[in-house]
Amino acid sequence: MKRGRNPLLTLLVDLAAPIGLYYALHAAGVGNYLALLLSAVVPASSSVVQFVRRRRLDSFGLFVMSMIVLSVGASLITGSTRFLLAKDGWFTGVTGLWFFASMAARHPISYICAKPLLEGRIGPKGVPWDTLWDELPLFRRAWRVINVIWGVAMQLDAAVRIVMAYTLPVDLVPGLGGAQYAVLFVLLQVITTVCNMRAGVYDPRSAVYAPLTSRQQLSDRPAL
Repeated sequence: MKRGRNPLLTLLVDLAAPIGLYYALHAAGVGNYLALLLSAVVPASSSVVQFVRRRRLDSFGLFVMSMIVLSVGASLITGSTRFLLAKDGWFTGVTGLWFFASMAARHPISYICAKPLLEGRIGPKGVPWDTLWDELPLFRRAWRVINVIWGVAMQLDAAVRIVMAYTLPVDLVPGLGGAQYAVLFVLLQVITTVCNMRAGVYDPRSAVYAPLTSRQQLSDRPAL
């Protein structure tokens, strides 16, 4: 089965990669503003490569590129180093809103991101996730709860990043922001795992999968 790139993995790469470039440019004598501006366009590279290779740009890639264009454009107009530092805060804030908005879609972002990683590894063996989603209310509820948790966490993360960008020394913010990404995603992965374990998502014998299991047992009964 051919699987697309995972949005959360892309998010990590696109947001973390510019940190190393910023410090490399700064060490080479490039000023803060120019180093931040140049490193801000790095996340667009993965989307450009995808477009060149596949001749199409997925919704997540379009979202990344749109945020980069808007933040760099605004920074060029204002000439504000602090605004560039706050870029990641605006990015995670909008990402949080994206999680909330996906609650109205057929599948929330949490489900879309988890499916390439976990399909076939959790749940009844051989049952596609789309079947689990369509037929199991508790399965849907579990991923919607996770979706809300991630959305709230992204909003809190955004607030902290924006405060850091406008109050801390410029040279400290990119490094602290990178550490904050690591803490955020490790914490969210732990919370996701704990919540799903409590909900029974990882146990194919749990009540989450009971309707499907009962149906399979009925179909396996020999005809009288």
